[in-house]
Amino acid sequence: MSRKFATLLSLLVCAFFGLAGQAFAQKKLRVGVTLHPYYSFVANIVGDRMEIVPVIPGEVNPHGYEPGPDDIKRASTLDALVVNGIGHDEFIFKIVEAAGRKDNLPMIYANASVALIPIGGERNGEKIVNPHTFVSTNGAIQQVYEIARRLGEIDPPNATFYRNNGRDYGTRIRRLRADFMQRIASHGKDFRAATMHAGYDYLFQEFGLRVAAVIEPRHGVSPTARQLAQTLEDIRAAKVQVLFAEQYFGGNLAETVRRETGVRVYTLSHITDGPFTADKFEREMRENIDTLARALEEQ
Repeated sequence: MSRKFATLLSLLVCAFFGLAGQAFAQKKLRVGVTLHPYYSFVANIVGDRMEIVPVIPGEVNPHGYEPGPDDIKRASTLDALVVNGIGHDEFIFKIVEAAGRKDNLPMIYANASVALIPIGGERNGEKIVNPHTFVSTNGAIQQVYEIARRLGEIDPPNATFYRNNGRDYGTRIRRLRADFMQRIASHGKDFRAATMHAGYDYLFQEFGLRVAAVIEPRHGVSPTARQLAQTLEDIRAAKVQVLFAEQYFGGNLAETVRRETGVRVYTLSHITDGPFTADKFEREMRENIDTLARALEEQ
């Protein structure tokens, strides 16, 4: 073999392995998400440096969801997974176990640094907390920072990028809330409201508002005749003025409450239905807070 040919061969081998190494380095990690707000959070944190994979379809109700083969197949390809982990996406643990990833899939618990609202009772010997931390701005910001921090640990070369994006996104959410603070503060002193289910406690809490009654005993579960009768009595006794129903759900029950008590009905988004998009959380949260402010102004 001539020296010139050997040199050329050596250069070709180096170039091949160099390109292969570059392709490997550029391979995007796949991060799974269980809920629509987490898709928005992650998309605004990672930009184009990770592939975001919704584990279940966007048009299904995550409460009581039963995993299918496609969900398990998707989970088997993930490099990390962002979860609620406190009651809103219990289906994911079945999926992870069925995919054989229980011991080797990094799990990012979005609520790790969120101050949780307790609910009466226990589940498997543990206190039950309200899992709807993503229907709020304070809770969202805390989750964004937690997710950005954990993604940086999983992908250290991009840690600063993720942290800066998380900070910028948190600032946008904070400004969103600030746009409505004066409107709500001006009218909220004597406001009394009921909600169709306990999905909006975090949102109400951050604006200093109180939920006087909750219609559904659990999300998507209609009350018994006795439970409904008692709730209607509680609404009358508390002089509730407004019922917040969930967009797309509970229409007939909300109409029954309106007819029996005379409350005005407004709808709020649970932010867990429809296409997964980067702007979904900001868009639907703005609509929610605007609806809340309008209900206060019209009382």
